[in-house]
Amino acid sequence: MSACVPTRTSDSPHTERVHPPHSPPRAPHRRFRVAGADVSASIAVFLIALPLSLGIALATGAPLQAGLVAAAVGGLVAGRLGGSPLQVSGPAAGLTVVTADLIHRYGWRTTCAITVLAGLVQLGLGCLRVARSALAVSPAIVHGMLAGIGVTIAVAQMHIVLGGSPQSAVLDNLRSLPAQLADLHPAAVAVSALTLILLLLWPRLPGRTGRLLRKVPAALVAVTGATATAVFAGLTQPRVELPSWSSHALAGLPEGPVLGLVAAVLTVTLVCSVQSLLGAVAVDKLIAARPGLTAQVNRSDLDRELLGQGATNVVSGALGGLPVAGVAVRSAANVQAGAVSRNSTMLHGVLVVVAALLMVPVLELIPLASLAALVMAVGIQMVSLHHIRTVTRHREVPVYAITTLGVVFLGVLEGVTLGIAVAVAVSMHRLARTRITHDEKEGVHHVHVRGQLTFLAVPRLSRALHHVPHGSCVVVELDGSFMDHAAYETLQDWQRTHTAQGGSVELTGRRAATETDTGIGSGSGSEGVVPSSTVQPVNGTADSPLAGCRCRPWTPWRNHQCDAPPPEAPHGGPAAEHRAEPPNDPSDAEPDGRTSAVLPQVAESAVASGPARSAAASAPEPTEPSERVRQTDATGPGERTESIGAASAAAATGSGPSGRQLVRGISAFQRNTAPLVRGELARLAREGQQPSQLFLTCADSRLVTSMITSSGPGDLFVVRNVGNLVPPPGEESGDDSVAAAIEYAVDVLKVRSITVCGHSGCGAMQALFDAEPGGVQTPLKRWLRHGLPSLERMADPGRPWARLAGRAAADSVEQLCLTNVVEQLDHLRAYASVSRALRAGELELHGMFFHVGEAQAYLLSEAGEGRGEVFDHVGVADLSA
Repeated sequence: MSACVPTRTSDSPHTERVHPPHSPPRAPHRRFRVAGADVSASIAVFLIALPLSLGIALATGAPLQAGLVAAAVGGLVAGRLGGSPLQVSGPAAGLTVVTADLIHRYGWRTTCAITVLAGLVQLGLGCLRVARSALAVSPAIVHGMLAGIGVTIAVAQMHIVLGGSPQSAVLDNLRSLPAQLADLHPAAVAVSALTLILLLLWPRLPGRTGRLLRKVPAALVAVTGATATAVFAGLTQPRVELPSWSSHALAGLPEGPVLGLVAAVLTVTLVCSVQSLLGAVAVDKLIAARPGLTAQVNRSDLDRELLGQGATNVVSGALGGLPVAGVAVRSAANVQAGAVSRNSTMLHGVLVVVAALLMVPVLELIPLASLAALVMAVGIQMVSLHHIRTVTRHREVPVYAITTLGVVFLGVLEGVTLGIAVAVAVSMHRLARTRITHDEKEGVHHVHVRGQLTFLAVPRLSRALHHVPHGSCVVVELDGSFMDHAAYETLQDWQRTHTAQGGSVELTGRRAATETDTGIGSGSGSEGVVPSSTVQPVNGTADSPLAGCRCRPWTPWRNHQCDAPPPEAPHGGPAAEHRAEPPNDPSDAEPDGRTSAVLPQVAESAVASGPARSAAASAPEPTEPSERVRQTDATGPGERTESIGAASAAAATGSGPSGRQLVRGISAFQRNTAPLVRGELARLAREGQQPSQLFLTCADSRLVTSMITSSGPGDLFVVRNVGNLVPPPGEESGDDSVAAAIEYAVDVLKVRSITVCGHSGCGAMQALFDAEPGGVQTPLKRWLRHGLPSLERMADPGRPWARLAGRAAADSVEQLCLTNVVEQLDHLRAYASVSRALRAGELELHGMFFHVGEAQAYLLSEAGEGRGEVFDHVGVADLSA
């Protein structure tokens, strides 16, 4: 849990420096300090980077020293200038195919020059602040590109693993693979097999000893073990050769066709930039998952990251190094090893420099087959099954497959170009693919539109609507989220004509939405007119039963109704402003699935000044809520109501507004939401509940736990009571229901965390604060006695008050709400099951405060000895990570 960094107060023990008048103050002397966590993290990253850098240089055909140069420059330059503090840059496997092709075509010195030019292009793009646009590339394209590069790497390194030499093209490597299998080199195969076995088994060592050993990177263990075996066994095979640094080749002037060089520069720029920016976003997610780190490390500045990567490639290319990009493996290791600043990345670069200068004799013992096996494993891992499942779930397999095959057989730039083209084609196909069906059930004609309604679907929509008989009852179900102006005009014109001929039209949709006040859905005939309860204008027209309604749909689960709208405000008042304000979302209206109509905003502006709007605005409005209810419930001859079961129908006709609200909500759920969640709920029914958290909060109706925690079904085990109280264990006449829930959650469900959540404006805390001793012991008073320790804690002068980050509590009641959360956490620790799980490291306790009026969540953190407990902000950026 992140702690709020305390600011320096005026009573600081440091004295102010006195400087002569009219002269600037002296800059304070800063001592360079490196946290111990950064030192240990840098060592872990260095141990991973060293063998991988040599292996990637071997796979590209570049001098092996080029991998060390790129790793050192990536650590020092990108670590200092980059916008992602904990991302580690270096020679990346994703650039292997590109670099190998450039070296084959233009030679090493020209490849270094291309790297410099690519870095300059990255600097220009960073100055233009276009880094965010790189994230617009479909993830299926990025994953396909990485998979294609991984396949190419694996096929090429297979030859070195078997003791041979790879070809320059994938097809050539595939053709020569049978011959290579027939001519195996036993020493190379043995070393490679040992490397792969150690890579696979080392992360799976069991027990406590295995947990300690797993802290050593598997890549280092694999290469070291294979090298030691080859040395002691006396195996004769090619090994690493590091020539003298005095003969190291630097960048030269580019030589070759201009168009080819431009394409090469763009390819290197594209791959380096996209990989680095996506890596920075991934590092932000890893940081967000580490409690206490988000307050110390800022989120990535993508434009600065692009500038840092550009400067790194300029320096690396000029010094004869490989192209550099952010590397996922090293970055993840950096975060998981406990790094807290960019110093860890820079220290890892220093260690690479030291190794390149002082460890040459040791590095030259490494067999090339071991490095090839390491890189081949990395290439295989780049074809991620998780990515394949993701693109399958999002129906983007064609984009992924075409990109992968294009990279493998044509090249990276060509494969990415093909992937972009296929992604655009798939998007256009989805936009144009609309299914329109028409059927009749029990005298009601149903026109079902599946997909987006664009001008391409207008002919089929008109044909389906033309087959609807005049004067009939029609339900048009729009199962999509977009409608362009042409489709809107077609639907509106047909609806007006149909209702003028005595028919009725009901517009529904899977998403929650309602009519604008254009007259759509308001029958004008005397027979077969849909009652006003099924046609509800959103902008508060006079004849609407929801005039003045301020409801907004927060999530797809929400189904809130307003049967008793607020009184009409005078001109210029809030209600008038609300009626004049169009909804800010196509779904921003009444979420009753039976009556909603999906109408895009582009169409709303077109009808805002139309005659229908004027007529609706000038219609008389009932002055009494009862009149609105009678209008809503009116059922005349020929009117149709939708049956949702005998009990529902009885409730709808025999109950008051609350009964109708309940029935409408259930009906909307069964019709709109249940089909979407049925599969997930069926899975939960089969597997049982497996929540990760026990969430103990107040019974206040304004606290929607699933909303403020972004949780879905099965995620939270929720216990609610008045005042979010946890009765101390063993107390006489205590409430066993809370204790039973805690025991069940910890011992049976094995939750990993318990959160006690208080909130502003808590009525229980107000009652506790105002309670006088004595009097009649009502059930509420008997329950609130469990909050008396919170009152005592707040009154204790020896304990600092809990507070919100950046400000004190607004009043005594809010202070009691904060103190109560801290006190209830102490009560939780006294439970045997909780205490046992805490000691075993299997459980975490969290305190939370939700300010209802601000819609702001705060998490409890320890600010230090004598400083009390601080509830720190949880910002929007943290929630999205």
